[in-house]
Amino acid sequence: MSTSYTVLNPATGQPVTEVAEATLEETDLLIERAADAFPAWRDVAPGERARLLRRFAAVVDEHVDELADLEVRNAGHTLGNARWEAGNVRDVLNYYSAAPERLFGRQIPVAGGVDVTFHEPLGVVGVIVPWNFPMPIAGWGFAPALAAGNTVVLKPAELTPLTAIRIGELALEAGLPEGVLTVVPGKGSVVGERFVTHPAVRKVCFTGSTAVGKRIMAGCAEQVKRVTLELGGKSANIVFADADLDKAAAAAPYAVFDNAGQDCCARSRILVQRSAHDEFLERMERAVRAMRVIDPADPDSEMGPLISAKQKETVTGYLEDVEVAFTGDAPDGDGFWVPPTVVLASDTAQPVWREEVFGPVVAVMPFDTEEEALALANDTEYGLSGSIYTRDLGRALRVSRGVQAGNLSVNSHSSVRYWTPFGGFKQSGLGRELGPDAPNAFTEEKNVFIAQD
Repeated sequence: MSTSYTVLNPATGQPVTEVAEATLEETDLLIERAADAFPAWRDVAPGERARLLRRFAAVVDEHVDELADLEVRNAGHTLGNARWEAGNVRDVLNYYSAAPERLFGRQIPVAGGVDVTFHEPLGVVGVIVPWNFPMPIAGWGFAPALAAGNTVVLKPAELTPLTAIRIGELALEAGLPEGVLTVVPGKGSVVGERFVTHPAVRKVCFTGSTAVGKRIMAGCAEQVKRVTLELGGKSANIVFADADLDKAAAAAPYAVFDNAGQDCCARSRILVQRSAHDEFLERMERAVRAMRVIDPADPDSEMGPLISAKQKETVTGYLEDVEVAFTGDAPDGDGFWVPPTVVLASDTAQPVWREEVFGPVVAVMPFDTEEEALALANDTEYGLSGSIYTRDLGRALRVSRGVQAGNLSVNSHSSVRYWTPFGGFKQSGLGRELGPDAPNAFTEEKNVFIAQD
């Protein structure tokens, strides 16, 4: 029997709409429809597939404001962030629209004939999207997969299905055939699990918690199914005493409080060289208190609410028995609001230091030497992103090579650009998304030898 989910506005806690959730039987039918659509999509001429993806991007561009408004109401994202996120879907589609005509194989010198390789699409790809960045992460999965000639079934998070549903409609408006991109709202235990177990789904892309990612990886092993995992993070922001402290302190809040801290790349551990520790905190406090934490629909808003009452309860639980240095503001009343909060960490065993809080909470700890900074930064099961602030180029290079993380920024906090690879070390993930090579991750490499006699 079909069920529905009540979508809430996180800023008010009030209902937005009801969304029907797919049953197991409905999920099977949609996967099978995607499998039926695959041969024709695979055989579309490269130039025509490129044209359809560019048209898809153009249609998304025409609906950026509509998609942004949906995300503000559904996910509590600030209007500025939501507009960027919708634009990112457009940009990623445009970027990978170049891939069909550039999905090159190789000619390899061999004796007795000619040897060539081909990149063949996998078939149906299942993309499982989290609630923290519903639009961009969906695009990072479906755009390169479609460009490589696969069909896609996409499961949005139960909490945030609205923009995915609309993007699926826009794909049809753009001229993509039925079954090429199919959005399947529903529970992870039903739809997501079926992506893992259905034999027609030949790859699963999952972004979410490390615990769930491990279960998906184990499930995919049953069919030797390809999997890409982008999981948790507990990233370090390392600030040396020789850094531009004004710049580092002004940028640090946005590196962790953007999207209310609900970001796997959040720099939620700040390591500050002891001689600069107090001065850095003074400057950071001014920046935190100046943040505009207001209605996310207001164009001036810099931080919105958490996604749910459950998430608010989880995040505030980390603030028990810790030393709070200072907080910013947050609205009173309805909605799932937590103010940006800076705590002082005294022990690396503290949960607020070790665990992924996934909220607007950052822990600060002093260090003395470069070696100690590296040891503290790497003392985690995660390895997704991080930042290094220093004016010393040699130190920047040494520390960048020493930090065990997939995406690092020097004197900035940028983690994700669609034209560069993105992914984590250790338990932060498996495989890479984005960048020029992403379409290859949705293909099998086939080798063909042609005898000359």
